[in-house]
Amino acid sequence: MLIKAAVNGGRGRDEHPAIPLTDAEIADAAVASVAAGATVVHAHVRTADGGQSIAPDAVAAMVRAIKAADPSIVVGTTTGLWTCSGHEERMAHLAAWPAGALPDFASVAFSEEGAAEAASLVVARGMVLESAVWHLREVPALLASPTLHENVRILIEPEDESAEEAVAHCRTIAAALREAGVTAPLLYHGYDDTAWPVVRAAIADGAEVRVGFEDMLTLDDGSVAPDNAAMVRLARELGA
Repeated sequence: MLIKAAVNGGRGRDEHPAIPLTDAEIADAAVASVAAGATVVHAHVRTADGGQSIAPDAVAAMVRAIKAADPSIVVGTTTGLWTCSGHEERMAHLAAWPAGALPDFASVAFSEEGAAEAASLVVARGMVLESAVWHLREVPALLASPTLHENVRILIEPEDESAEEAVAHCRTIAAALREAGVTAPLLYHGYDDTAWPVVRAAIADGAEVRVGFEDMLTLDDGSVAPDNAAMVRLARELGA
């Protein structure tokens, strides 16, 4: 079972004191997560003011920090429009990510403007692509994208607040993708109250899973998670 550790996202220390924010902290979290059983790591560059960035120098610095800690770690990052002023700047940033410090993979959300173009650039730059859909209505755009069959996985990220609805939404999207002939692995992940129910559904369905502070702050029993590694270990136990 593939487990992705999403170690920080956009969360702040006001939500949990162990959220990794600096490059060194992100690298430490990546190493600990892989040691706990994560297959790949997803991290967001964080700025001094608590924001997020995909600026070339910032992405390169984070990637270099992780690779210096352990060059075998497979690391990816976001291309989300919330990290910059819009699609035009996103494309400029992606084009300028240094060739010697590229993430191994990058995520593109098909809920966003210009997703197909961004996904094509990720592939053209030599990175592995994973595409995301948040709602069933985004599936047609993903299916029409020229990079559809370049994806290492498709991320299904329901925004429903009810755990029951989130799980059902994952399964509806998954069925639509499979019926359309998509053969790439699927990964489900939720957020806060839906996170662990979606993890359990992913395991039951044979999908890939994602855990970590980007998605949840607690363990499956509701207790506060001490760190990303603890969430990875629990996911590994649930999937055993």
